[in-house]
Amino acid sequence: MKIAIYPGSFDPVTKGHLDILQNAAEIFDKVIIAVAHNGEKKGFLPVEKRVELIKASIKNLNNVEVDAFEGLTIDYAQKHRAEILIRGLRAVSDFEYEMQLSQTNSALCDKVKTVFLTTKPEYNFISSSTIKEILANNGDISKFVPDAVYEYLSRKK
Repeated sequence: MKIAIYPGSFDPVTKGHLDILQNAAEIFDKVIIAVAHNGEKKGFLPVEKRVELIKASIKNLNNVEVDAFEGLTIDYAQKHRAEILIRGLRAVSDFEYEMQLSQTNSALCDKVKTVFLTTKPEYNFISSSTIKEILANNGDISKFVPDAVYEYLSRKK
């Protein structure tokens, strides 16, 4: 069984994230979307809420699990016997950072490989940071996030 980990902060999860996840779910037997918890950094949404919103957004993906973790992604991958890390690319500008991250993970554990997946062009510009900026300025985020996220953030205003 090929297990892949799709790590990230997902703060909040976007339609671009879900596009990457859908592609990964079609390629691998099992995908764990792993929400990173950084105790030194206050997130926009609590980790528990991010996990809940992702679960509500992926009910149609039977081979996907959602979890939260702290520490090194590579350690989490090894603990869950994953052979693959999924990293999403929106634009060429993402590649340099993602390549460095991939090489660092490979240096820590060369048994876990990184696979880069790209989003559909209509999601290339969407990021969690962009969503937060639009939301902070009372803009409409409904086209960029799953319904569960939109509904939650609309109530939170």
